[in-house]
Amino acid sequence: MTRNQLLSILNSLLSPHLLKDYCPNGLQIEGKDDIQHIVTGVTASQALIEKAIELNADAIVVHHGFFWKNEDYAIVGMKKRRISRLLQHDISLFGYHLPLDVHPVLGNNAQLGQILGLTNIQPLEDIQPLGIVMTGELPQALSHTQLSAHIQSCLGRKTISVAANASIKRLAWCTGGGQGYIDQVALARSNAVQIDAFVSGEISEQTTHSARELNIDYFAAGHHATERYGVKSLGEHLQNEYGITVSFVDIDNPA
Repeated sequence: MTRNQLLSILNSLLSPHLLKDYCPNGLQIEGKDDIQHIVTGVTASQALIEKAIELNADAIVVHHGFFWKNEDYAIVGMKKRRISRLLQHDISLFGYHLPLDVHPVLGNNAQLGQILGLTNIQPLEDIQPLGIVMTGELPQALSHTQLSAHIQSCLGRKTISVAANASIKRLAWCTGGGQGYIDQVALARSNAVQIDAFVSGEISEQTTHSARELNIDYFAAGHHATERYGVKSLGEHLQNEYGITVSFVDIDNPA
């Protein structure tokens, strides 16, 4: 397919025009017109770019791209090195942030629910944009320790957690750096929505106090670990639907 065809497919699928985001979504660096091999990954790091070059990729699709709000506009240092390698090898970079978080099937949140084996997965309607926080149910109620072990087994990453309830059946979650939604999740629970625990990627100092005082279990399962699955699923969709070669590259990140 051509670069513009890929852009059209991605924009139609992920609808970035419907969301106000912290970065530009879509084509961020323009490369060659003809695309035969796509590399997908979480972040457009130097390591991912070098792996894409090694694999002779024509395009990279990521969740964390470039040109974030409030960052320095100057293309120097680390940013210059990354961009120069893309330009040298004529590789296009596509980045989709919030659109890839909230997609109801391929998104990070929807995919994490599947990975954790949850049922009755749906967006928490009290929190916008719709799909930024999801809810779902465990097949059977678990203790805090049991759920922590289950998350660790599914993601291959040790959790940091704060215990509150003796039994957990229904979860809410937001992948990545979504720990700040814990207060809104607790408010939704007070509006007769059953939520026993909240899962995200990171934990802040204040998250512990919110979990304890709002009586909601909290699990931080890793920013990278919770956001691997959206872009991977997106790549698999492109390969299955359009017959283009797609390689998911997981550059491990302990955060």
